[in-house]
Amino acid sequence: MSRKRARSMATFGYHASHEQFPPSELLQLLKVAQDAGFASGMCSDHFAPWSSRQGHSGHAWSWLGAALASTVLPMGVVTAPGQRYHPAVLAQAAATLAQMYPGRLWVALGTGQALSEHITGDRWPSKEERTRRLEECVRIMRALFAGQEVSHEGLVRVDRARLWSLPERPPILLGAAVGPATARRVAAWADGIITVNQPDDAHRETLAAYREAGGRGPAVLQAHLSWAPTREEALAAAHDQWREAVLGSDVGWEIPLPEHFEQAARLIEPSGVEPFVVVSDDLGHHTDWLARQASHGFDEVMLHQVGKGHQVRFVEVFGSEVLPELNS
Repeated sequence: MSRKRARSMATFGYHASHEQFPPSELLQLLKVAQDAGFASGMCSDHFAPWSSRQGHSGHAWSWLGAALASTVLPMGVVTAPGQRYHPAVLAQAAATLAQMYPGRLWVALGTGQALSEHITGDRWPSKEERTRRLEECVRIMRALFAGQEVSHEGLVRVDRARLWSLPERPPILLGAAVGPATARRVAAWADGIITVNQPDDAHRETLAAYREAGGRGPAVLQAHLSWAPTREEALAAAHDQWREAVLGSDVGWEIPLPEHFEQAARLIEPSGVEPFVVVSDDLGHHTDWLARQASHGFDEVMLHQVGKGHQVRFVEVFGSEVLPELNS
């Protein structure tokens, strides 16, 4: 890692994985990340983990209040309005945090997964219907952030809702998109985009589709990686913790239970995980890959160490060895 790189214009944050750690431990990890030099934090909003081996799934919004109070980091969350959360309730939660911690919260909105949303017992809609429902929810949430009284009849229903405690500035709403088609669609309403790393850096196509469709604002990449003292250990950790999460096509959006994910992923070999997780014991390899993401046009890269082990060591080592290289 001795060769000089052009200074990255991106910032690098820490992804807090509720699926893998109890909320109390996750809060401590975020504090360690702040002390180590990570510029921001984020979490996803699940009701259940991908597998029983992960073993946790704290409530993201409860945790975010503690995270914002305990650090000075900007924070983001990926969530889904329309089924598990009524959009007015989600807007109230986001507005409350934005009022208490001005300018520090962003909210990424997606169509959701059955894994988290099936718990209501309502019918799980088709992808197209979920997309239209999301677009309705975005309009409702923006109207509420603007102080309007909202009534709505559609794929969601709202009766004379109004937010009484408003922030000076509402949180920005990012569109969550895994592929180009979704990216083009969210460009119509989003203040920015968040996506995840794909094999052969195919997430570049998602970002390009968003920009070509007129998408504005910041581009955030959730970067799954696995670092350990040896490459073998890093690959084993990625396979153990993240093989269920790499299920592609429509499978990952439709399966409702962690045990179903485990059954679907039982034949995935370690080599099948590696295209979706950057696996290496070499800090230079990770640094080069992260620098390349900044060069692709991502403004913020959120690092997710998918292995449960070495989490504190990962934060400390990347803080002392990788982040200075990226920011030099």
